[in-house]
Amino acid sequence: MRMRFQGMGLLSGLRGKMVAGVTAMAAAGSASAQAPELSAGDTAWMLVASALVLLMTLPGLALFYAGMVRAKNVLSVMMQCFAIAGVITVLWVAYGYSLAFDTTGMVAGEVNLASFIGGFEKAFLAGVGRDSLVMTIPETLFVMFQLTFAIITPALIVGAFAERMRFASMLVFSVLWFTFAYLPIAHMTWAGPGGLFWDWGVLDFAGGTVVHINAGIAGLVAAIMLGKRKGWPTTSMAPHHLGYTLIGASLLWVGWFGFNAGSAVAANGGAAMAMLVTQIAAATAALGWIAAEWITHGKPSVLGVASGAVAGLVAITPAAGTAGPVGALIIGLVAGVICFFAATKLKRVFGYDDSLDVFGVHGVGGIIGALLTGVFVSAEFGGSGLAEGVSMGQQVAKQAMAVGVTLVWSAVVTVITLKIAGLFGGLRATPEEEQEGLDLALHGENGYNL
Repeated sequence: MRMRFQGMGLLSGLRGKMVAGVTAMAAAGSASAQAPELSAGDTAWMLVASALVLLMTLPGLALFYAGMVRAKNVLSVMMQCFAIAGVITVLWVAYGYSLAFDTTGMVAGEVNLASFIGGFEKAFLAGVGRDSLVMTIPETLFVMFQLTFAIITPALIVGAFAERMRFASMLVFSVLWFTFAYLPIAHMTWAGPGGLFWDWGVLDFAGGTVVHINAGIAGLVAAIMLGKRKGWPTTSMAPHHLGYTLIGASLLWVGWFGFNAGSAVAANGGAAMAMLVTQIAAATAALGWIAAEWITHGKPSVLGVASGAVAGLVAITPAAGTAGPVGALIIGLVAGVICFFAATKLKRVFGYDDSLDVFGVHGVGGIIGALLTGVFVSAEFGGSGLAEGVSMGQQVAKQAMAVGVTLVWSAVVTVITLKIAGLFGGLRATPEEEQEGLDLALHGENGYNL
């Protein structure tokens, strides 16, 4: 039985206890007396977790977004989420998994090309068989679990340019952005010793930087580059079906247990705590959002409670493996309130049309969560404890460095990839297509036949 060690939430959360052992065993290069064996319990849990994370995109995110657009664009956002799931799956098999998790050339403490991106040793899943392991689960299952993360990240960006981007250009952009933004950040964070963020000591249990900040800043850049929707903000563009949105948010909430608790890559106490703090943060953020909304606008809304829950889920993601219940309460509350103002006030002040508040929720929520992870890892707040010799201030600084690199990296890649995607018939739908609605104009179908 061939052993594989790859970075993931469990290793990140237990960095101080495990890195030395992982490095030593990787150097041995083969199974040994310390090599783990297949765990049926861990495998069963990770099968469920993988399905839950896929549920987040299909149908969770698709419904969440579909309800927030106008009726004439309901199918377009669903189509984009569905198509991205197909495209990213093929790319993940071809080269995505390899570029994200191939550790060839990585050396702990040494910065080289392998610190930023993997190689092609695992292209087309070469060597990934029934008997290869990652920790105590089949490597095939690890491939599948990580694939679901790769799918949802570019799908999140769809909400920023909803109702105005051409479908063909969206596909080209998704392919390029996945390749040059998602894969490097995932590799730097999770591939193990020798990865840039890993060696810095950054804590990102389930994807605060990899998924949410990465997608959030890409959404902001895309919204600015494509320009405002025709008529925004003077024309009413109210969500056409908040029932869809609430159902989608509910599916995201449930699926997020696979996202966060699954990142333990084991059925153990760490997964259980990750599930608990995920629930706490989502609930607290939902209440924080509607409280701020109630005070500001006079009424709590369905859209607000759904958005608030998602903001809390986003913010707890990087901290799910290290924070305790008290940390989750505070992270959720802070995220709910700040993301409310980011989604309702910030974009009005700066005049960018982030259609479905991708930056306001995922970008801002991800930044809040990444920074507060450095605070609430402290045992003083019920967290798992700071690494030996690292102060809270130092850990927050490490988190901030990763946030900064992710923001710049993703922003630059997004600008370039959108420019390239625009060469394929233009980025934006014509004014006539936008007026007619993308469902009929680009797909020849109506979401509702009345």
